[in-house]
Amino acid sequence: MFDPYLLFLLGLGVVVLLVAWLPMALSRLPLSLAILCVLIGVVAFHGGALSFRPDPVRFSTLTERLTEIVVIVSLMGAGLKIDRRLGWRRWSSAWRLIAVTMPLSILAVTLMGVHGLGLGLASALLLGAALAPTDPVLASDVQVGPPRAGDHGETRFALTAEAGLNDGFAFPFVHLAVAVAVAGGTANGGLLTHWLGVDVLWRVAAGIGVGWAVGRVLGWATFKAPHARISGTGDGLVALGATLIAYGVAEAAHGYGFLAVFVSALALRETERDHAFHEAMHDFAEQVEHLLMMLVLVLLGGAVAGGLLDSLTWREIAFGLVLVFVVRPLAGWIGLIGAPHSRRERALVAFFGIRGIGSFYYLAYGLNHGEFHNWGRLWAITGFVVLCSILVHGVTATPLMARIDAWRSRADAFRDKSQP
Repeated sequence: MFDPYLLFLLGLGVVVLLVAWLPMALSRLPLSLAILCVLIGVVAFHGGALSFRPDPVRFSTLTERLTEIVVIVSLMGAGLKIDRRLGWRRWSSAWRLIAVTMPLSILAVTLMGVHGLGLGLASALLLGAALAPTDPVLASDVQVGPPRAGDHGETRFALTAEAGLNDGFAFPFVHLAVAVAVAGGTANGGLLTHWLGVDVLWRVAAGIGVGWAVGRVLGWATFKAPHARISGTGDGLVALGATLIAYGVAEAAHGYGFLAVFVSALALRETERDHAFHEAMHDFAEQVEHLLMMLVLVLLGGAVAGGLLDSLTWREIAFGLVLVFVVRPLAGWIGLIGAPHSRRERALVAFFGIRGIGSFYYLAYGLNHGEFHNWGRLWAITGFVVLCSILVHGVTATPLMARIDAWRSRADAFRDKSQP
């Protein structure tokens, strides 16, 4: 029989090659890299050739740490590739999606969890917090291009900025779910006061403050230091160092590291917006992200082959479908009411609420830090929602984004001709 270690090396080599080749091969097809990764995992682990069985319940700490790394690397890449300068009006679509769409999604999922699935308040709230944020890892097909390539219209910019921000702003609700679980499933005035003061105000402020400070300091060292500027190395590995520093300092200050990483990337761009070194950092971060993403999704396929979804009932399947096809699109549309964008753009932004690896991280974090029941059920629901999102959004992303890009190009050409 084939040596499991050699089989692992063979599989890893195939995955690395696919990271480089598949994005190009799938660029014009209504199929995503994520879909193929999950299928590879199902096939690889279903045959029994591998003795290891991916199980997020059994390996909860490993799941939390692995998904954590994937998300923070993705957040650095997302921040580096946004060309649009920060501003209240310029980023209005992102603020709307964070301040309106995400809380509405959390509320809707929590209510459906309590009244539709029979979950306790803490478990339903954790599920809402885990499934509300969009994912920066799996949303590359609908995001802006690399640094200095432009924002490619409001749809791509809004989805990129939302994915970068809401992974940090969803964290207070995860902490609230943990606090409610520790308190025995109820929320009193003292608990809410502590949550608002510490988990919302302090942790958000610390994440933003640390991220901005780290980004500015690293930006100076990278682009403006009088001697031995880091940009002179041309080494994109700097992006990984910046990611880990921003995340580590923010977490040490009891702030939100996810928020700090994204903000530090924005601060790096603000220091010197048009330097070619941003592309080197972004490309390296993207390569690491793709490799880790494929690893996680192959393991997800293995978990599915091992029975992750076996406990699903028709109610839980209906819950997942309603979330993907009704809750997110409706909450997204409500959040963008009055936004100065076309109906097509608002509809696409509302539809592409991609769920993914960030949801796995939040669920693993909550379950590892609080007293929740029915771990297997929560993992099955989350896994189904993510798989549904991977399939639906993966198949539709290429054709729909091609249409909106073509429409935007025609609109820009018409506008140019209309100007004297």
